[in-house]
Amino acid sequence: MSLPFPGPIQRMLLARPWPAAPESRALLMGIVNVTPDSFSDGGRFASLETALKQARKLEAEGADILDIGGESTRPGHAIVPADEEARRVVPVIAGLIAESPDRTISVDTYKASTAKAALAAGARIVNDVWGFQRDSAIASVTAEAGAGAVLMHNREAVDPTIDIVEDMMRFFERSLRLSDAAGIPRERIALDPGYGFGKTLEQNIDAVIAIDRIRCDFGCAVLLGLSRKSSLGTITGRAVDQRLAATLAANSFGLLTGADILRVHDIAEHRDAARVIAAFAARAQHRNET
Repeated sequence: MSLPFPGPIQRMLLARPWPAAPESRALLMGIVNVTPDSFSDGGRFASLETALKQARKLEAEGADILDIGGESTRPGHAIVPADEEARRVVPVIAGLIAESPDRTISVDTYKASTAKAALAAGARIVNDVWGFQRDSAIASVTAEAGAGAVLMHNREAVDPTIDIVEDMMRFFERSLRLSDAAGIPRERIALDPGYGFGKTLEQNIDAVIAIDRIRCDFGCAVLLGLSRKSSLGTITGRAVDQRLAATLAANSFGLLTGADILRVHDIAEHRDAARVIAAFAARAQHRNET
């Protein structure tokens, strides 16, 4: 009997410094915004003490990676100078590493100087929302540190007339040429379709649907970051602090299309969802083989 289920969901194997995926589930990246103007929790974790407390909470709930960001990337955000961005994120990273050197920390930045300072403080992954295409030095900074990378698709403006998936594929080709030239192995790279960045609602959905194609065409893991995004509010009519159910539903769909990493605000709930999907996928595979 063949079941209408896509199992098994084969996770891409990421090399160190990425952590090993536990429990056959997707990796979970917990968001710590050290910013006064983040769309979701702006200002709540802007101090060192509150940022460290939030990071510890996410880790206790099951976060495999802690993603520290010092510049909001919401629409209309203010550009933060690199020295100010580093001033925000480096003490948090250093504090977390001082408590536990084995923590896996990513820095959310597209600036080479911020990335360099964060990596020196103990970060192991560079999460670049411009896919190495905004600052020409960031690929070499990442390579020299032996760090992992997240390369996200982005656009300066929304264009509802384009085929967003083809645009993403061309973008990733450019990003991967840069990472290849810097000497970063593909197994240290995750690609991010950039949900909520320069896309219409329909294009955002298309980006998630395209996850399996991204994995197959480039041989890289895929990170999905749609937690609490405004398009989920458009669909549900919910305010930003009421979008957990919508986020879980969208991320569950993303897991079924092959997402290897989820970047989220709410770790405990996503850990449960990822475990359940992994269990159902394994059982479906067993049934399909018998």
